[in-house]
Amino acid sequence: MAQSKTLEVTKHSSAQENLKSYICKMRGGNCPAHKTVNLKSHLLTAVGSFLGISLIAILNTYYNIPLLVPSLGASAVLLYAACQVPMAQPRNVIGGHLVSATAGVVVYQWLGNQWWTIALAVTLAIFFMNMTHTLHPPGGATAFVAVYTGQNFDYILSPVGLGAFLLVLIAVLVNNCSSQRKYPQFWF
Repeated sequence: MAQSKTLEVTKHSSAQENLKSYICKMRGGNCPAHKTVNLKSHLLTAVGSFLGISLIAILNTYYNIPLLVPSLGASAVLLYAACQVPMAQPRNVIGGHLVSATAGVVVYQWLGNQWWTIALAVTLAIFFMNMTHTLHPPGGATAFVAVYTGQNFDYILSPVGLGAFLLVLIAVLVNNCSSQRKYPQFWF
């Protein structure tokens, strides 16, 4: 009986430790030190963003899919302000948008536009971006838009593929104007 009681106390103590460890993960850490403001770098970011989003806005006037603009706008933030991160590399930007657009269009074409098909499209986009090593968070919005606005297979290459390619092209041209930036870190 004493052995059973000891085992019960040990299990209870272990569960408490697991819960405490789980909750401690949520505390976060110290705030990272901010780099000094580099006006030239911020101006370069602004120029890249303006040029890239200008091209996307022109595409939007042709294709008239205004909900796609925020998705590509989020890509612009990564490409021009955080060009060193893996999710901003060409494979991720172009591949992520193409994979996501494909997931969204296929789901819409097979299952239509329902609340659950939008969720399915975004989920499949995340799954296939992970499987293809092309994770790009704005891709989730690209899949969402494909279902929500009822897109066909043309949507995948143009405007999505073309828009992502143009943003990357501007990023390659603008980000390398600075000696402090190198873009891309990798292509494939």
